[in-house]
Amino acid sequence: MAVSLTKARTIIRKTLEKGREMGLKPLSVVVLDAGGHVQVFEREDGAAPGRFAIAHGKAYGAVMLGMAGKAQMARAEQQAYFMAAVNGVYGGQVIPVPGGVLLRDAKGNVIGAVGVTGDTSDNDAEAALAGIAAAKLVGEA
Repeated sequence: MAVSLTKARTIIRKTLEKGREMGLKPLSVVVLDAGGHVQVFEREDGAAPGRFAIAHGKAYGAVMLGMAGKAQMARAEQQAYFMAAVNGVYGGQVIPVPGGVLLRDAKGNVIGAVGVTGDTSDNDAEAALAGIAAAKLVGEA
């Protein structure tokens, strides 16, 4: 199963809605497919223009490693050399912090990832999980 365009757009819309509901700073949200390719991206008014690279890096690390942002951060803290090497392999595109959320189907298969940036990493992840739930998919933060 892949992330449909309809579901990707729902994830973006509902993530941004959750961010506004929580009173977060302007968010940027990207949805990647299982191959790490961008399916949809949106940046709220007022979000810094460089936020695409951060959102992408959070999601890219999650999908390419099959490991959510929180797990990546823990791994980076325990084995910094490993995450530095991984980041080298992926051309510096991995940002191992919360806000990179794996997308799974009902069977537990990784079908993509969502990257959110703009507020604290934990708030970014919370908003992403709300968007993912609204699309009736399973998120792993």
